[in-house]
Amino acid sequence: MKAFGKFLGLLLLGLLLVLIGLGFALTQLFDPNDYKDEIRQLARDKANVELELKGEIGWSLFPWLGLELHDTRVASLTAPQQPLADIGMLGFSVRVLPLLRREIQMSDIRIDGLSLQLSRDEQGRGNWQDLGRPARPAPTAAEQATPAPATDTPPGAAKKTGPTLKLNIDSLAMSNARIDYRDAKSGQSYTLEGIDLRTGAIREGASIPLTLKGYFGTNQPILRARGELTGSLRFDTALKRYQLEDANLKGELSGAPLANQTLTFSARGQLLADLAAQIAEWNSLKLTANQLSALGELKVRDLDKTPQLEGGLSIAEFDLRALLESLGQPLPTMADDKALRRVALVSGLAATPSSLTLQDLKLQLDGSNLGGQLAIADFSRRSLRAQLKGDSLDLDRYLPPPAKEADAASATRKAEVAGSGQATGNGSTPLPPKPTSHAWSDEPLLPLEALRKLDADVALNINHLVLRKLPLEGASLKLRAQGGQIELGGLNAGLFDGRIALAGSLDARGDNPQWQFAPQLSDIPLERLLTTLKPQEKAPLRGNLQLDGRLGARGNSEKALIDSLGGNASFVIDNGALADANLEQQLCRGIATLNRKMPTREFTDKDTPLQELRGSLQLRDGVASNQDLRARIPGLTANGKGDIDLRVLGLDYRIGLVIEGDQREMPDPACQVNERYVGLEWPVRCRGPLELGAKACRLDQDGLGKIAAQLAGEKLTEKLDEKLGDKVSPELKDALKNLFKR
Repeated sequence: MKAFGKFLGLLLLGLLLVLIGLGFALTQLFDPNDYKDEIRQLARDKANVELELKGEIGWSLFPWLGLELHDTRVASLTAPQQPLADIGMLGFSVRVLPLLRREIQMSDIRIDGLSLQLSRDEQGRGNWQDLGRPARPAPTAAEQATPAPATDTPPGAAKKTGPTLKLNIDSLAMSNARIDYRDAKSGQSYTLEGIDLRTGAIREGASIPLTLKGYFGTNQPILRARGELTGSLRFDTALKRYQLEDANLKGELSGAPLANQTLTFSARGQLLADLAAQIAEWNSLKLTANQLSALGELKVRDLDKTPQLEGGLSIAEFDLRALLESLGQPLPTMADDKALRRVALVSGLAATPSSLTLQDLKLQLDGSNLGGQLAIADFSRRSLRAQLKGDSLDLDRYLPPPAKEADAASATRKAEVAGSGQATGNGSTPLPPKPTSHAWSDEPLLPLEALRKLDADVALNINHLVLRKLPLEGASLKLRAQGGQIELGGLNAGLFDGRIALAGSLDARGDNPQWQFAPQLSDIPLERLLTTLKPQEKAPLRGNLQLDGRLGARGNSEKALIDSLGGNASFVIDNGALADANLEQQLCRGIATLNRKMPTREFTDKDTPLQELRGSLQLRDGVASNQDLRARIPGLTANGKGDIDLRVLGLDYRIGLVIEGDQREMPDPACQVNERYVGLEWPVRCRGPLELGAKACRLDQDGLGKIAAQLAGEKLTEKLDEKLGDKVSPELKDALKNLFKR
């Protein structure tokens, strides 16, 4: 038995030596380069490939089945003159015996000088789609009539497969590779060049270190990128599970969208793709882009359907203005050049290929804190949805600075007011200044084209909001926009212990946009409002303002809006005062003139208290007409009517002051009120620039002369009564009175 075992061993050794000898003889005596034509024909018949073998073919048979190709070109038979791939060198070898166990054990795979030319034609068909399909003639009528052979696999049942192939590759090295892709229909092209791929041993279930470098470019838009990816790959083909551990992608990006500036980026984390569960995850995400730094966790579900992304993102405080400037995207000039210097964000994410939602958003913006939800519901339609709450926000910081034209117009108005006030009428009384013709700007207010594309639904609640210097408390705003039609559902806020509400709409579909707005003000301190809007000018009027209006306008500039402004409004001012206009002093001078005396009293108070001021306005083409102005002043009533021309910021009013019967003697005898003056309407004329306020008002000398004549006539009729008594008839007495009154 022992001798038989020894014999069997010698027999196997002999057979192995014979096989080795046959393999050596085969590799030495058989040269595959002599069969290039046969190999090309085999590629045509079996794979529909035009194979051009320009270089030498090296090979080995045992124990390694090895192959090495040089200078090889691959094309589809449908377009043999358009190469699909060029290979400078391809070399690999496989152990023969493990193949019998369905194991692939390979030494190093080496690829050098690979160039892939991928393209789609005008019909969207790729030049690679025919590869691997054997060329078969069209089936005959008999073949078409023959039913397909029956199988033992029931319908819907999974087919049985053999043992899974196991990979065992020492390493993969690809250098100097290039991939080009072009779409003839869109003209879009992509390029990957300088590709360098290196891996360690490739074994299923084991960690495979890899490094990938390359350059990327596209023509629409023109972009160029350099990148390097390192990490460890782990995969399980049976479970369809793939991991990239300690992934680190870094590089640079530049091109037309970045105004040829450079974006330096990096992305790190743990990546997982589970194709059995159709999910992908990016954990421990660390992202940097120039000054921006972010952390996060991302997960994508339904990879085989419509992918659904969810996760969270945290962006540390960064300088948004500097980031955009470094990318060639400078922000428009703002009133505060430090705006958007401090931005931070923490948010949950939910996204699809067509939408993005930031939920549970916490945004820090230059010291302000905002929270809520912000979403782009549809990228193609730019559908913005926002529900935000915040503690404070100063919008003035982000608005354009005051236009130079407006500053110039203000200076022009001041010059006109100062110059006009020096002119005189009869050598003593100054003429009223002329209204300005440079009140409003012709510059466009809104980007109409962008508004027509806007699709938005916004709800905003801010505890303290500053807009046009106005401190709005508890501000809430609702706005909807679609197709150039914008609806302001309501702006409601507290202002200076009062309330403000504004609703309106804007139709921007045409080149001449239509505006509608309805302002409502309740208990607004007028002096604080005017002083806040124009701190360089003294408020001409004080008091609590109540206003209710319905207004409309057309145009896209300040001048166009004012020139077309129309509608109506009503107003009431309580417990106020008319600044720099002591009507008591004006009235005293008028009475002293009628009394033919000189006033001796000094009036220290320059203002006139107003118990109430009310009226209504009818606006048409920028001119506000008022026919029912009424003011109550202690001891006086004022009635007025006139126009305010908003186009030139001028006013022309006639006011009648009526003494309501206060018979108390004034400290100055020259201003002593005679009972004959009670009930008379003393005329005042207000004319000039609106910013003059009460300074534009003075006694109407013509009207005062008529009052003097009336009073003189009444005095003469009293004397006639005393002289004539009952000596003449009443008809004659009335005739004499009318004669003297004339």
